[in-house]
Amino acid sequence: MRLRVPVASPDGVPLGDVSVVLAGPKRAEAALVIAHGAGGTMDTPSIVTLQKALAAEGVAVARFNFLYAEKGKRAPDRQPALLACWRAVADRVRAEAEPARLFLGGRSMGGRMATYLVAEGYPAAGLVLLAYPLHPPGKPDQQRKDHLPGIRVPMLFVSGTRDSFARLDLLEPVVQSAGAELHLIEGADHGFKVPKKLGRSAAEVDAEVARTVLAFVTASGG
Repeated sequence: MRLRVPVASPDGVPLGDVSVVLAGPKRAEAALVIAHGAGGTMDTPSIVTLQKALAAEGVAVARFNFLYAEKGKRAPDRQPALLACWRAVADRVRAEAEPARLFLGGRSMGGRMATYLVAEGYPAAGLVLLAYPLHPPGKPDQQRKDHLPGIRVPMLFVSGTRDSFARLDLLEPVVQSAGAELHLIEGADHGFKVPKKLGRSAAEVDAEVARTVLAFVTASGG
């Protein structure tokens, strides 16, 4: 199902419409909304693959564009517009899919914005954070973590052991202090790419991510 979702600022000013693709059953036990990273769109191959894999297992899954991606721009919107888009899409998916439990998440920036939304009080059963950008590359002192311990829903972090946006020695204590789960992809970078010497294909990594996310959303009670 393809949808067009209008987005407005907190004070009601229209910001534009964004595209949403919703797959999977209506009134499913669990639904997941997946946001793309700063340099991607809802058609990023790994996001499309994850949607198909989870929908095949009975999870309702939506992927969407942020406003800047919908307009074909490269530079992300400012945080208020990103959060307004997230809220509008999540509300629409909840209304369309009518799931028992709604999870939010995404790749890199998209997942990070979901954490801010839930930290502000948006109701969700849990968060799925793929390649969470804990800090800019080479700037481990600039960590985006202060809001995480205050989130009171289950969180799953999926991260590569070579992710330059999340040094493992920094990520592990953050995950632990937040009471969250951490799944590591051996050798993977920020885009979940692994060196050829490890003998793993992109499809195998995608399948590992899908299995991990499926186990989380089907086990978490919110």
